[in-house]
Amino acid sequence: MRFEDVILWHVYPLGFTGAEPENPPGRSVQHRLPQLERWLDHLIELGANGLQLGPVFDSETHGYDTRDHLRIDPRLGDADDLGSLVAAAHARGIKVVLDGVFNHVGRSHPRFRRAEAGDAEAARWFVRSGDGWADFEGHGALVLLNHEEPEVRDHVIGVMRHWLDLGVDGWRLDAAYAVPVTFWRQVAEAVHTLHPHAWLLGEVIHGDYVRFIEESRLDSVTQYELWKAIWSGLNERNLWETAWSLGRHAEMVAAFLPATFVGNHDTTRIASRLDDHRHLAHALTILFTVGGTPVVYAGDEEGFRGVKEDRAGGDDAVRPRFPDDPSGLSGDGGPVLRLHQRLISLRRRKPWLAHGRYSQVRVENDLLIYQVIASDGGDSVTVVLNVGDDAVEFDPQPGQRLLEGGTGPHEAAVFGSA
Repeated sequence: MRFEDVILWHVYPLGFTGAEPENPPGRSVQHRLPQLERWLDHLIELGANGLQLGPVFDSETHGYDTRDHLRIDPRLGDADDLGSLVAAAHARGIKVVLDGVFNHVGRSHPRFRRAEAGDAEAARWFVRSGDGWADFEGHGALVLLNHEEPEVRDHVIGVMRHWLDLGVDGWRLDAAYAVPVTFWRQVAEAVHTLHPHAWLLGEVIHGDYVRFIEESRLDSVTQYELWKAIWSGLNERNLWETAWSLGRHAEMVAAFLPATFVGNHDTTRIASRLDDHRHLAHALTILFTVGGTPVVYAGDEEGFRGVKEDRAGGDDAVRPRFPDDPSGLSGDGGPVLRLHQRLISLRRRKPWLAHGRYSQVRVENDLLIYQVIASDGGDSVTVVLNVGDDAVEFDPQPGQRLLEGGTGPHEAAVFGSA
């Protein structure tokens, strides 16, 4: 299975399993990762076939302050637990992607402790800033790695190969935008030498995505530009913004497949972000009809709400604990789940959408109509996004019929062949 055929379900394990917020050294192992195995059938029923895990490595608090890249966080379990999860996923045809934090480490990382104690060899791994150590974007708990140091590069390559050797299928590379592209190029080439099918996703927030891919040799980046244009255009009833970004997105799809999403562990839930709940269908219709690799953040398919706040603990609302298994869900999210399932089913029936060619048909403040056309020209879909208060008169192309939704006020529709 190629990653262009993958739809990912993204889980933040520490929050999902209810792990303690802090992880002091020496704590006993709590086997929480097996809980995720009970959710794999839910992933399949959703229509996904990939599991993207947030941080699972030994860390101080939230997972992005790594202490040991080769040890599973004891709040989650051990290497056997991860191996069991990967095996259970693969038995169901599910790819597994890990989260690699290689831009910085936590202050209790053993090598940084040595550097603080005056070890010159260890100090080469980190970046000096005045009389102290450089940190990541003002977060003093996150110490920047020195990506000019060959040992750091070799360490990252070794970590990625280690877990790929044990069966994982790819990596999300945290804060990839903050790391020199030459570093990623060396890492990607080394990793792909032994694991040519490993999928390497860089977290990139803004900039020239195509150039980043060309220079870094990573396989994909997070498509934040489209994410913003989706909810912003819908909220402002300014679909010109959405259309502009979809045009930019089309240029990216011609060069590589971006990872598309409407929510993740770092953002306000899409159900909370949208001012009008009727427009959730519009956001999801875009996600599952345009090119790329779609990612569904766990809980979004149930209509979970949560607002990210810029404060200590401000991520907690978007990283909640889940029930031990899907039977513990309230059932209130049924309509949103079924909407996800229908749209994912449509994409499964038309897998060419991953590489589909975007063509804008009509755009107004509250109306956007576009086509996505198969690369061989043999099939197409037409999407009608209406955020206005009146129905849209629309005649589908010959051979097309309504596959999903409608063209009434504040409705989204997909037309295509059966």
